[in-house]
Amino acid sequence: MTTIVIVEDEPSISEVVSLYLKRAGYTVTTFADGLIALDALTRQIPDLVILDVMLPGMDGFALTRHLRDRSDVPIILLTSRREETDRIAGLELGADDYVVKPFSPQEVVSRVRAVLRRARSAPGTSTESALVFGELTIDPQTRLVELGKREIKLTAKEFDMLYHIALHPRQVFTRDQLLQSIWGMSEYIDPSTVTVHVRRLREKIEKDPANPTRLVTVWGVGYKFEP
Repeated sequence: MTTIVIVEDEPSISEVVSLYLKRAGYTVTTFADGLIALDALTRQIPDLVILDVMLPGMDGFALTRHLRDRSDVPIILLTSRREETDRIAGLELGADDYVVKPFSPQEVVSRVRAVLRRARSAPGTSTESALVFGELTIDPQTRLVELGKREIKLTAKEFDMLYHIALHPRQVFTRDQLLQSIWGMSEYIDPSTVTVHVRRLREKIEKDPANPTRLVTVWGVGYKFEP
């Protein structure tokens, strides 16, 4: 049974989202406090976590950071329509997706299905061999990235994006193409999601992130991987 944890301090939101997810066949546990949720999530990681940004005890950003230090569990953030910075900050910390308030509970169910589907069909489940570009190695079997002899820690979405682009060296991808390939539903997600993930990847694999030589911007079009 697929397990989902909801961390939301507004009972009306928590209850209705929980109800719709249970109707969709998921096992759901809810928490209204970030610190209490962290304690529970430290002991047992579910299949997916839905986090509100504003929480008592520990906010959704801090909780996302703690979870990312421990696992690749998919995370969906609930954010305010007025705060675009919240969405960008969440993606920077490694959240997989976000839903903007106010929202339809059915939209949340659809996002949960899409994120779980992407997680289960991640490149690591394929039989592809590792990609090697000089000192950079990308292994889809173990989902490990090494630069020289150093392991590079990536979130699930960062790995998926790097592997996808590197699998097609020198091919130029638009942001919409990457959204569709990595997130699967480009019409719902801000294109800045791609920009954020590219920036995070450059900080991790480029010698000089300000002047990248592997993840290169093709101005007015998108991004490509230089082998």
